Amino acid sequence: MVRKKAAPQHKIEGLRGIFVYLFGLSGIINILALTGAFYMLQIYDRALTSGSLSTLLALSVLAIGLYLFQGIFDIMRSQILVRLGARIDTQLAPLAHEVVIEMPRYGYSTAEAAERGRDVDTLRGFLAGQGPVALFDLPWIPVYLVFVWLLHPMLGMLTLGGALVLAMLTLVAELLTRHHAQSMIKVSVTRNSVMDSNARNSDVLHAMGMTRRAVERFERANTRHLECQTKTSDIGGTLSGLSKVLRMMLQSAILGLGAYLAIRGDLSAGSIIASSIVTARALAPVDQAIAQWKGVVAARRSYRRVNETLAVLKDKTGVIDLPAPQHSLTVDNITTVAPASGAVLVSEVSLELKAGQALGLIGPSGGGKTTLARSILGIWPVLRGSIRIDGADLRQWPESFYRDHVGYLPQDVALMDGTIADNISRFAEIPDARKIIQAAKTAGIHEMVVHLRDGYQTELGPHGTALSAGQRQRIALARALYGDPFLIILDEPNSNLDAEGEEALTKAITAVRERGGIVVIVAHRPSALQAVDMVGLVQGGRLTAFGPKEQIIQPPKARPLVVEKTTGIERQKSMVGE
Repeated sequence: MVRKKAAPQHKIEGLRGIFVYLFGLSGIINILALTGAFYMLQIYDRALTSGSLSTLLALSVLAIGLYLFQGIFDIMRSQILVRLGARIDTQLAPLAHEVVIEMPRYGYSTAEAAERGRDVDTLRGFLAGQGPVALFDLPWIPVYLVFVWLLHPMLGMLTLGGALVLAMLTLVAELLTRHHAQSMIKVSVTRNSVMDSNARNSDVLHAMGMTRRAVERFERANTRHLECQTKTSDIGGTLSGLSKVLRMMLQSAILGLGAYLAIRGDLSAGSIIASSIVTARALAPVDQAIAQWKGVVAARRSYRRVNETLAVLKDKTGVIDLPAPQHSLTVDNITTVAPASGAVLVSEVSLELKAGQALGLIGPSGGGKTTLARSILGIWPVLRGSIRIDGADLRQWPESFYRDHVGYLPQDVALMDGTIADNISRFAEIPDARKIIQAAKTAGIHEMVVHLRDGYQTELGPHGTALSAGQRQRIALARALYGDPFLIILDEPNSNLDAEGEEALTKAITAVRERGGIVVIVAHRPSALQAVDMVGLVQGGRLTAFGPKEQIIQPPKARPLVVEKTTGIERQKSMVGE
């Protein structure tokens, strides 16, 4: 049957209508912003000349009412923008974080992934600031120009000239900051990568006296970041200062020209004050846009990258629900390359496992064992060939397949910040206590857990550092076994285990086989292969041997001691079977 899951929303719906509404609201606000100019015009040209207190009172009451309406609409616009930012964050942040989780699988650093995750924060912060206000006010500048032009054409031309000069400054700000904005991203990612690397390797840095060198490495990256940030800030600050000076000069020029026209009798005193007020209001959005241009550039870059980020999400709606796997795993002539470099790591590998079988992958370090395991799990997509579960390509299985039918114990064990029960249950919304305890018993850690002060509710903290490496590995094994998955991949599962832990591991693999599951083990220590029945030898990225364990791994046969004499020097050799 076809899944009825709703299609994921990879974009915000209804933004056009909201922006049209905000544009109209900004028009009302900008028209009401003429209140001060009209008030001064009427005061100087009507109330003072007539000497009427009633006229003064009526004009003042009307102006107060209009100011209140302007303030209310301005508050409404601000609150709408804040809530729009929150809405974007609510809808896009989880989707962006999904991509952040996926990016390291494709060779990106965690710092690059985190930078993509911060793009949504940048958008939300921009919408809650003054940048959008300036952008919504810019299209209404002609309203003020028309008003000044009606007072006198010469005043209108002077105001228009000043607006064009400030618009040119805005264009210059865009051209100068574009290049530096790209550099800022690169140096910021580099600095954050160094920070992340130092934090993850704090134990090694302390134990080997490398802390000072690590700090110096960060200091160099931070210096480059500060240099780039200083250049960008200098550009913005210089242009912002110029725009303020030009705006003040223009206001003074308007007053001077107005006085000249008033002396000639072409303009009233009220018109001088009104033109000065309106000119300042007309140029304020341009001045504000220049001051906020750094934020505008950052928001635009973040918006573009958010769209790129969401574009890579795969829409898995309409995927057909396949029956729970229970028969086979088939690796059909796959080739896998490293995501970052494109180097071929595994080439033309084929194998097939049936339910109840366990495969041990052996071979030299760097031969491709872990890459093959990652390929089977879909962590690294294959370049050619296919991975099939019960005959269905891995891409046909929904995400729930991995949650319910796959278990994985990575080479570098990483537990998440939460309780032991949370980690074993894979942070299920409604953890199944029976399955948690069953997985713990299968992994042989139930007794260990219940002897802890808080038992299964013991908080592990970041990375589970409160436990030993062996304890973390066995909890991760229980996590892989949770829910009796059909396919279990174990990458060096006994690297941190003692004899008791290895015995528990062997029993766990046997239990999986007995219930009809499939196990793939990447192993360097022979003790991990006790419960497997199939062995694959991986060398140079190829599966050079594959078959029953007794055929691939032959027990050694002792041979007689051989004594050789060479130029008077005796050499003893103990020969063993092939």
